[in-house]
Amino acid sequence: MTEEPLLAPQSLSTEAARLLATTTKSAPQYIGSSPRWLVQFLPWRALEAGTFRINRLRVTAPPARLVSVIDEGAETTITAAALRSVPALQYVAAEFLETMAGAMSAEQHPAGAEVYDGEGDSPFVIVVSGKIEALDRDPHGITVRRALLGPGSHLGQETLDAEPEPTPSIRAVTPVTLLVLTRSRWEELTAGQEDVRILCANGRRPPPGVNAFGEQVPDMQSGHEGEVDVPRTFVDYDHAPREIGLNLVQTVLQMHTRVTDIYNSPHDQLDQQMRLTVEGMRERQEWDLINDPHTGLLGQVTESMRIPTRLGAPTPDDFDEMLSMVWKEPAFFLAHPRAIAAFGRECTRRGVPPPTVQLHGSPFLTWRGVPIVPTDKLAVNARGASHRTQVVLMRVGEERQGVIGLHQPGLAGEDPRVPSMSIHRMGINQQAIESYLLSLYSSVAVMADDAVAVLTDVEVARYHAYE
Repeated sequence: MTEEPLLAPQSLSTEAARLLATTTKSAPQYIGSSPRWLVQFLPWRALEAGTFRINRLRVTAPPARLVSVIDEGAETTITAAALRSVPALQYVAAEFLETMAGAMSAEQHPAGAEVYDGEGDSPFVIVVSGKIEALDRDPHGITVRRALLGPGSHLGQETLDAEPEPTPSIRAVTPVTLLVLTRSRWEELTAGQEDVRILCANGRRPPPGVNAFGEQVPDMQSGHEGEVDVPRTFVDYDHAPREIGLNLVQTVLQMHTRVTDIYNSPHDQLDQQMRLTVEGMRERQEWDLINDPHTGLLGQVTESMRIPTRLGAPTPDDFDEMLSMVWKEPAFFLAHPRAIAAFGRECTRRGVPPPTVQLHGSPFLTWRGVPIVPTDKLAVNARGASHRTQVVLMRVGEERQGVIGLHQPGLAGEDPRVPSMSIHRMGINQQAIESYLLSLYSSVAVMADDAVAVLTDVEVARYHAYE
């Protein structure tokens, strides 16, 4: 077999031709950049000196806090100081609380187990880990859920009253560890100590003239006739209001003068370095707006506005529960894209696909007409097969007592494209490297406790099989 002779080239090759051609170049792409919807959706308040003070009504009866329990696997204990988080126990002497803490027994129950059937020796329960639900029957005999409780929550403090009310039945939703004190054990502890029972009753009942948030409301009278004494009142303010400072994102950008002198076409190298650095700083800005423990959104949410999912996956029921908490003009949900996908799967499974709305030129899923805004700054924590995150619902606007962004425009050297960002040229060193100091200031303020609700323990890796 003879080989075919190679043909001589008849024209200029494309590889050789490219040596003389001009290549069109794009600007550097930053894959880590996101739309940063939170920055766009928040109303912004300009500050004068880097600090914002939130003045509120004085709180005379603080709401209940989560109970801190020491769980060391083999041993589960609680301290007297932790028991004071229970309203019924807030006025009881420390000596008695120490005795009570030692009398509580640890119990473990599997998922689905009946912890208490609603009859007999009613318990006071503190959830150490897992979730329980309180079940009751309505007048029609239908079982209804009164509460879903996660770690740190408590149930059955009515058991501690002198004349206790019936405690609902309790069921373990997931495997749980509980600290339990039965009514009979409580009777033994308080035998001959009527003062303890009185203090418990006083702790459970808020003082007169106090609303659900513990604020002292003005004394007033309505519906009266004739000449009656009209109550005298005044509105007291919080004597130590919370102050929020501006968070700082800062870096020094360095650039060799040789680069800007001779490698500056077709793209301005300094401009591109600035653009990409600012892009990265703004990504960090949105992360801080959500996650910073002092000036971020999640760090300002009160315990009473945090609720767990029932079984992990975010369901329409969970979103409805959040809407019942932030019911005064809710603005939008904030969720990781994977949480939004998980919510969509649960809606599909129930046959209630969420509608879509166009905002800022982009489509957003909605629930009950409230947009679900994506952000990758809400972390997804992976532990084995579990991937969990949080979902936030908020009201926005200072006039609505909602969430607002804080910044300070008018800085020296401010970038006109990014309010509250300053750029200062620091000079050129002996190695001919030019330096620029970039500073970006911002934070968020939650004007009222009921402005933000957080859905915790949100599982995003659950899928369903369809036939």
